[in-house]
Parts: sequence; C-alpha cells; structure tokens
Amino acid sequence: MSEIKILNNDTYADSVASGVVVVDFYADWCGPCKMMAPVFAEVASEYDGKVTFAKINIDENRDIAMANQVMSIPTLIFLNDGEVKDRVTGAVDKGTLKSRVDALL
Repeated sequence: MSEIKILNNDTYADSVASGVVVVDFYADWCGPCKMMAPVFAEVASEYDGKVTFAKINIDENRDIAMANQVMSIPTLIFLNDGEVKDRVTGAVDKGTLKSRVDALL
C-alpha cells in the first residue's frame, strides 16, 4: 500500500518539486474531507511508485493554503515537476480522481 505523505509549510516545496504529485488540502473538522479520505487512499495505493500522494492540514499550514489559493476544502491540487496542472475543489469519486491523475502521466 502506498504511503500518503503528510506535508507542512517546511516540507511542501521540496515534496512537490519533482514528479507527479497530488496534494489534498483538508481539515480534521471537514465532513467532505472525511468522505474524500478513503477514496484518496485507495487511488494512492493504485498509483504506488508512479505518483506521490500527499495531504496538508490547512489549519496547521495556512501559509501554503493561502499561497495555493485554497478557498474551500477539500481542494486537490495536481502538480507535475512543481507546476500546478489541475485542481478540483470538493469531494470527488474514484473515477474522477483517477482520470485527473492519468491526464498527468
């Protein structure tokens, strides 16, 4: 099973600098974020070794959330070599998440 990295203000830039990375901006109190978590984990395991999946808690890391213009959660940001290629706000189903990841590969 793939490991989902937990990022913070200090580790974010280095973690997204290379390769395909999907970052889930979330908060512990957010209902849709809780619904998204198992879907995110399942897709992460399917792309193990190909794509890095990471989460960042917006309550603990406001600077990164603001820098990425995260206004609502959950927000998923899809990066390739540090450049934002796609983003989606709100909980999405497995098929939608996989199709957005596949578009980066």
